[in-house]
Amino acid sequence: MRQYKQVSSGNNNIRRPTILYLVCAVALFSLFLFAIQSSLFSGSSNSDLNSEIIRVLSNFQSSVQQCVDNRGLGLTAHIIDHCKLVLKYPEGTNSTWYNAQFKKYEPLEYSYDLCETILLWEQYRNMTTVLTREYLDSRPGGWLDYAPLRIAQLGTKKCHNKTLCEENLNILLPAKPPFHPRQFRTCAVVGNSGDLLKTEFGEEIDSHDAVFRDNEAPVNQKYAKYVGLKRDFRLAVRGAARNMVPILNGSDDEVLIIKSLTHRDINAIIKTIPNPVYLFQGIVLRRGAKGTGMKSIELALSMCDIIDIYGFTVDPGYTEWTRYFSNPRKGHNPLQGRAYYQLLECLGVLRIHSPMRSKRRQDWSDIPSKEMISQAHAAALRLRRSQTGQGGDLGQFGSCKVWGNVDPDKSGPISGSPDMSDVRRYSNYSKWEVLPIESLRKEAQDHYNQMQRVSLYKMDGNRLDDLVCVKHSLKAEV
Repeated sequence: MRQYKQVSSGNNNIRRPTILYLVCAVALFSLFLFAIQSSLFSGSSNSDLNSEIIRVLSNFQSSVQQCVDNRGLGLTAHIIDHCKLVLKYPEGTNSTWYNAQFKKYEPLEYSYDLCETILLWEQYRNMTTVLTREYLDSRPGGWLDYAPLRIAQLGTKKCHNKTLCEENLNILLPAKPPFHPRQFRTCAVVGNSGDLLKTEFGEEIDSHDAVFRDNEAPVNQKYAKYVGLKRDFRLAVRGAARNMVPILNGSDDEVLIIKSLTHRDINAIIKTIPNPVYLFQGIVLRRGAKGTGMKSIELALSMCDIIDIYGFTVDPGYTEWTRYFSNPRKGHNPLQGRAYYQLLECLGVLRIHSPMRSKRRQDWSDIPSKEMISQAHAAALRLRRSQTGQGGDLGQFGSCKVWGNVDPDKSGPISGSPDMSDVRRYSNYSKWEVLPIESLRKEAQDHYNQMQRVSLYKMDGNRLDDLVCVKHSLKAEV
């Protein structure tokens, strides 16, 4: 009996590890099955999410297509997929601009990526477009490498001596943004096209909260019924900036913003005028429209809720470029630019006013609703982040690649050099640069608080997610 018990005990010792192994194997297999099921479920969720994104964007594409067909002055939209579409001019449209480099006339159709476009322009609504000291202080190599690019005839490609660049930029360099997103409700951007003489938009233009004009466009009684008399902002290229003294005469409050570069000659002129003068940040992006008019729209979008554009000639049948204040001249017939403006109208970025619409009831009902635009923007953002491998909700500052903070004890002086004498002393910089946030319209205050008192700046280049973000403290604002 004793011997049997020993054998039996030995068999039990053998069975116990075997059973333990089986239990472990079953547990591991169960975990494996659970992992597969979770993976399949997650894949299903991602698939459902992507399907929902594409559904939202496809519906938006259809709405944009209808808008272009209804408002496009002959243009038609042709959908390629949920992001891409082609805008076409009707057969027989006069394409008069000949590209000598590629030896062909300007085409009658243009491809656009709606997802990238809506992301870009909704981003512009939250950005600062005036060059500031806080941007140069925060941007890596801002004073050393970037500042010299904004000064012509400097004689060096780098500012190893920061004072050298400061001497040239201080006269038009505010310490912080002088203008804020949503500062104005409605803004008119007035181009220089001769089509303005076919209508009498003057009174309507002057009814806006702010008016933006380009280069040397005259504002006087002669053209008042066509272009109005209100003068708030003027964006000028470097060449036109040299001629601003007679243009700005009698309008001390009109803000002059120089589009590209400054240099000693321009600075000498600035010292003789009481107008606030700033430097446009000069963002370089490949888009379907170029020129000062496009930059004026960018500038206005960074300050205004609603943008109405006049004098941009969107009639596809015209044959030569004209100005309302000069004789017709042959040149670039910007078909691509006018197609792009039409696209922006159907994205809710701006509203076009043209002689071809002067007798038409402008109810804007065929433009996608704000809710649909907001949903499309959110879908395009999710799609882009999934494509670039950016997971999770990155929040409103997800595109900030560089962060800076304003020293509350060193907010900096307002623009203008000390040697402007009485002209400087009585200038109107203080109207903008010492303006407390609390004095802005409620929508601008709300937006500033929603952005947690952060100013967004775009870095040069074509990447949407390269922003410089600067945080202002409460003490700095005071």
